Amino acid sequence: MPQLIIIIIYFAVILVIGAVSRKKARHADDFFVAGRKGSSLFIVGSLLATIIGGSATVGMAGLGFQRGLTGAWWLLAGSIGLIVLGLFFARKVRKFALYTLPGLIEKQYDRRMAFASSVLIVIAWIAIIAAQIIAAGKIMSILGMGSPTLWMAIFSFVFITYTVLGGQYSVIRTDFFQSVIIFGGIFAGLGLLLSRLGGWEGLQSALPADMFSFPTSTQYGGTDLASLLLVVGLTYVVGPDMYSRIFCARDDATARASVFWTAGLIIPIAFAVTLIGMGAAVLFPDIASEQALPMVISEVFSPLVGGIVLAALLCAMMSSADTTLLSASTILTVDIIGGLRATPERNNILPRSRWLIILLGIISLVVALLLKGIISALLFAYTVYTCGVILPVIAGFFKGRLKVTATGALAALIGGGALGIASKLVSIQYLDLGALALSAVLLFLVSFIDNRIKSRRF
Repeated sequence: MPQLIIIIIYFAVILVIGAVSRKKARHADDFFVAGRKGSSLFIVGSLLATIIGGSATVGMAGLGFQRGLTGAWWLLAGSIGLIVLGLFFARKVRKFALYTLPGLIEKQYDRRMAFASSVLIVIAWIAIIAAQIIAAGKIMSILGMGSPTLWMAIFSFVFITYTVLGGQYSVIRTDFFQSVIIFGGIFAGLGLLLSRLGGWEGLQSALPADMFSFPTSTQYGGTDLASLLLVVGLTYVVGPDMYSRIFCARDDATARASVFWTAGLIIPIAFAVTLIGMGAAVLFPDIASEQALPMVISEVFSPLVGGIVLAALLCAMMSSADTTLLSASTILTVDIIGGLRATPERNNILPRSRWLIILLGIISLVVALLLKGIISALLFAYTVYTCGVILPVIAGFFKGRLKVTATGALAALIGGGALGIASKLVSIQYLDLGALALSAVLLFLVSFIDNRIKSRRF
């Protein structure tokens, strides 16, 4: 009962923040980019809350349960990606002062490329929202607090409602609140778990030495790590959610500093969650891997502490879901529907965006009910997105020097994205790396041919 009371209070607070934020989100800049007034404190909090979702909690604890410390690479790959973003691109992205990543792509190339990337991102991001909904259902059902379907529906209702009410203004503020709970809950949980196991020494003595092998192990080799760094790490270098936060920063220096702070802060979280999964492998060796974190909450923690940690996990999932939902709906509103119109209708943009948030939220819930695994759902989305979008965007920052064209970028998006989808449908190992390579080949080869054709015309 204490756990349920904590969750109800948490949901109520989040909805109140959303309702209050509605009064502030009256214009497009407020709704889509929080008025571009975000300080480092709010941008870092929002980035952290967005990144630490279902995959970085339930999913990554499951990786720690399966293979030990190397499971931390799921978030560490993101930290490396953020460092690259901060070093080379954060300032440039903020200077564009746009709403979405496809808007930036249109500046780099043309409307065709922006439209194609928008469609691919929305499809991929629905899978990411669905993964957060799945994670919430797994957490709540393992605790005997109702069926997974019921909690998935309740969870979806809450994050869709406050996103509709306040847009980015609401999301930024709820994310900051949630990131504080996430940090406190995860580290409090790890401390209690280690004390039950007899500390670090007790954990080491209870598990095989290979579980502590890092950066690679017999279960997770160098090729696996390289694949993860590219497929997942690159989504942090060029990601709609990352860029939406950068667009909210009050200036380019704030954007860059926020990215670096976030890169450093997710490192301890990566190891903390992985260690919780490893501790679960000692205490509950016969459970399914993605039950590791829920089982620790249910069986190790007191009802009060368990409720706090549970709220932290729901914070992590909800903050990722709301940001991803808002990114997808903004792209659908501004870049897909807006791109089909010769002259955008500014007067109707906010009502239309709110209805599309509801529509995409419902679609994501339906997808979540059809899917099963959290990591598998996210890897599908990341692979499709990475293999299609990322290399053309990175090359677009150096378009003149690399001599890439819009036609080459479009070929890379379609070819790389299609092979990325195929790599997950047919389950051929490392085909995702081949899809990324194909994207690079098409980008430069088609651009070369396109430039030659253009030079002959003139």
